Amino acid sequence: MKKGRKTNISGTQLEKAVQTVLIEKGFEIEMYSKWIKNIKNYGNEILLKNAPFKTIYQHKGRTEFLLLSKKYSLKIRIECKWQQSMGSVDEKLPYLYLNTIEAMPEKDIIILIDGDGFKPGAKDWLRDAVKRKKYTTIKNNDTNILVFSLAEFFTWANNIFQ
Repeated sequence: MKKGRKTNISGTQLEKAVQTVLIEKGFEIEMYSKWIKNIKNYGNEILLKNAPFKTIYQHKGRTEFLLLSKKYSLKIRIECKWQQSMGSVDEKLPYLYLNTIEAMPEKDIIILIDGDGFKPGAKDWLRDAVKRKKYTTIKNNDTNILVFSLAEFFTWANNIFQ
């Protein structure tokens, strides 16, 4: 099996894990493009897949999920990054981070990052950038970014959705 294919399968598994935990918490799962055409046909607790936004380059971008919950007053964009073997995903982390602070419209964003293939220091850099709000140019930026491993995401979901 080629490295790229193996990484894609694992990335898909990470996304399926997110969906599984949120289904168990009572969320519907739907494609954003289908939901937006007929919002009234859906409940108030939904996880939308392939959620669009305009990137820092002013291009169309998409993240894995947009979590909407009326019950918990949440609107959270969720970005998943998996790196099982050495590759280029970790080199995209600064771009991802800049999109979270400059381009994504939601105030609350989760970056789910897991796998043992990231270059040494990559995950630490992302966590530090988020903690220190590095490179933020918007005054009083109130974006709340959380960086989780899969296990940390499970703990967060169990604590939030009781």
